[in-house]
Amino acid sequence: MADCSHDCSACSADCSSGKKDFLKKPHKGSKIGRVIAVTSGKGGVGKSLVTSLLAVRARSMGLRCAVLDADITGPSIPKAFGAVGLATGTDGNILPVQTRSGIKIISMNNLLEHEDDPVVWRGTLIAGAVLQFWTDVVWGDVDIMFIDMPPGTGDVPLSVFQSIPLSGAVVVTTPQNLVEMVVKKNVNMANLLHIPMLGIAENMSYFVCPDCRKPHEIFGASKAESLAERYHIPAFSRIPVDPALAALADAGRIEEADTDCVGEIFAEILKSKKI
Repeated sequence: MADCSHDCSACSADCSSGKKDFLKKPHKGSKIGRVIAVTSGKGGVGKSLVTSLLAVRARSMGLRCAVLDADITGPSIPKAFGAVGLATGTDGNILPVQTRSGIKIISMNNLLEHEDDPVVWRGTLIAGAVLQFWTDVVWGDVDIMFIDMPPGTGDVPLSVFQSIPLSGAVVVTTPQNLVEMVVKKNVNMANLLHIPMLGIAENMSYFVCPDCRKPHEIFGASKAESLAERYHIPAFSRIPVDPALAALADAGRIEEADTDCVGEIFAEILKSKKI
C-alpha cells in the first residue's frame, strides 16, 4: 500500500483488504447512517437533479438527510434547494446550511462570497476540499447522505470511493447510444473498489406530450432495464423530461417536486448497509 500510485486503472492488486487504510472518519460531531454516491462517467446527464430528488424523497419519509456537493467547480445543489447562503462555523468547524425542509447541505458555493466566483484549482486540491467536507463539517445526526459527484473517474471520484465509507452508488445516464459505455466505466470503477452499485437513473428518458398525454422517447429507446439486467444492478428508474421539474430546480424549490420517479432506486438504497 505504501507504493500505491492511486491509479486503479493501471493496477492489478486486490486492494479490498487494504482499502481501510485510506478511509477517513467524519467529524467527531457527525453520526451518519448511509452514504450514497450519485455518479456518472460523463457530464450533463443530471446527477444533481437525481441527487436532489433522492434527498427530497428521503426527507419526505422523515429521514434526517444531507447532501455533500462534491462537484467543486460546477456546484448546483444550493441553487436547486434555494440554500445559497454562506455556511457558518465555530472553533474551526464548519456547519452545513439547511434547506426549508431541514436537509443539510454543504457546497463550494456555500463558502464563496459570490456564487459566480470560479474555483480555478488543480485536481488534487479539489479532491482534498471534498474530503474536508467529510472530515471538517459538523453534520450531526444524519440517517442518509447523498454525495453529488463530478463527472468521470478522476481525482474526486477516486478519492471519494477510496476515502469515504460508502454504502453504495447510483449511476445516472441518458438514453443515447453512448450510455452503455458510460455505465460500464462506472460499474467497472465501482467493482474495482468494491462499492455496491445500487441503481441506474435514466434521466431525460421520455417526454409526456401535454396534448395527447402519451410518452415519447425523444432521445431514443430506453436502455435502463436492459443495462440493469446486463450489469446486475438491482434497480432502475426512468426520469422524464419535465419542464415543471426544471422550473422548480431553477426557482430553488426542488423540495416541492414529485419524487415517485426515483422510488425504485430509493427502495434499494434503504436495503443497503449502514456505514
